[in-house]
Amino acid sequence: MNKAEIKFMSLVNKFTATDDNIFLGKMMSAPGLKYKDKVFAFFTKDNAMGFRLGEEFDIETSGIKKPRRLSPFKTKPPLKGWWIVNEDESKLWESLTENALNYTKTL
Repeated sequence: MNKAEIKFMSLVNKFTATDDNIFLGKMMSAPGLKYKDKVFAFFTKDNAMGFRLGEEFDIETSGIKKPRRLSPFKTKPPLKGWWIVNEDESKLWESLTENALNYTKTL
């Protein structure tokens, strides 16, 4: 496992230990964290993480230097409220996972 995978798995272990409704699942074949039946964070094949932060999340003040929208489909627009954060900003992953969980709980 590389550093990014280790960081992701530590987040999985931390969050799944705190709530019986949180478990490891899949987001379009990528490993992810689910709250009940909804994915709120996932690990990408290019060692980044995706987060469901909602449309109201202020990406400008989040501290993320190079956020990008999740755009998995060639012919469709990016998914609203989903952001990808690269491995070089993995220090933010834990707080973003927490934000994504809190947002997902409101859905």
